Amino acid sequence: MKAGIHPNYQDATVVCACGNTFQTRSTRSTLRVDLCNVCHPFYTGEQRIVDTAGQVERFMKKVETASTNARPSKRQLRIGQKSARLEEDRRRAEEASRAAAADRAAARKSQRDAEAQARAEAAAASDEAEVAQADVAEVETAEEPVEATSEA
Repeated sequence: MKAGIHPNYQDATVVCACGNTFQTRSTRSTLRVDLCNVCHPFYTGEQRIVDTAGQVERFMKKVETASTNARPSKRQLRIGQKSARLEEDRRRAEEASRAAAADRAAARKSQRDAEAQARAEAAAASDEAEVAQADVAEVETAEEPVEATSEA
């Protein structure tokens, strides 16, 4: 070993937070510890929460706020957005199919109306033709007796 580079190794007194003290060797003369073999849960078998600088309180506060706020995770938000998009697409497709069905129904109705109009015009034309034929027949019958009387 090189001389003068090593720290002074001496007897040390270790004092625990529980009050237990014991002797060991260290480079410092006194040591203060939070846990020792007398109070450590591993050796005592008891469950005890060791609170170092309020960590347990901070953790419990986080748990409490997380349970009360119940903010959804990013994954849950993405799933919700995706389902909303799918629902919107489905709704648009239904509206488009309803609009197409309404257009087809309107086209059928206009076609039926046009056919009915054509039949009515044809009926009116045939009625006019019958009326005209009846008029011609009347005129012809009216003229025949006149002709017969004039010949007589």
